[in-house]
Amino acid sequence: MPHYDSRLGCSTISFRHLALSEALRTIGDLGFTEIDLGALPGVCDHVPYVLDDDAVAAVSATVRASGLAVRSINADVGDLNRPLEESERDARRTHLDALIALAVAVGSPAVVLPCGALDHEPLSTLDADLDLVAAELAAAAAVAAESGIEIWTESLHFHRLSWNLDRARGLSLRLTDTPVRQVMDFSHVVASGGDPAEFVDQLGPHIAHVHIRDAVPGNINLSVGNGHVDFAHGLKTLRHADYAGHFSLELETRDVTDDQRPAATARAARLISHLI
Repeated sequence: MPHYDSRLGCSTISFRHLALSEALRTIGDLGFTEIDLGALPGVCDHVPYVLDDDAVAAVSATVRASGLAVRSINADVGDLNRPLEESERDARRTHLDALIALAVAVGSPAVVLPCGALDHEPLSTLDADLDLVAAELAAAAAVAAESGIEIWTESLHFHRLSWNLDRARGLSLRLTDTPVRQVMDFSHVVASGGDPAEFVDQLGPHIAHVHIRDAVPGNINLSVGNGHVDFAHGLKTLRHADYAGHFSLELETRDVTDDQRPAATARAARLISHLI
């Protein structure tokens, strides 16, 4: 059984083409002991978007049976920069409550929510949209805290409203006095034209978790080693910033076949473990 760094896990998004039980078995067979659980409609359906009590029970039983620890649930409750009608707000709260219940059931310390809609253009103005995203995240964090769960956000996501370092910095400033913490993704930073070391320098104290994937400007879907990410420098910068959190291989890549994916994941795990 290979030995990876104890802080390195694997997102189920890396094996999104498999059913949840098979994805978990594959991740465990590769030697990982920890996962991020993908719950992103249209990206990874390991957690159903319609998450009722039966679905929470079914997913949590499957995860517990795997023996893998859960670091976070990577989820989406809708476009946080879009004002809602009362009925829509009730539906969002119901979905959030179910995700929190799932986090409790699987022992995940956090639920990760997005930094706005899948569009760089604001729905109102950029300031107003970032204000609303921050307010929605803070409100979700208050709800989650009642169950002992944290809310994290991937504050720089190349395909969403907060898609570059300037916007991530703006969102982070709006969250300063809240318990919401940041998820750093190397691939999104580089795809946006940014420098991971600069992200760490500016947002380091607020980083709770780190996603690992390679990228080139404009493309986040590359296997580790096939893009422009300088993982050695980025991980060194995290160490110097006293980052003590965990890492997850989130290999939603399109440069390998599904049959090649386990071997590519193992190669990435060996490389990143050495650099951590």
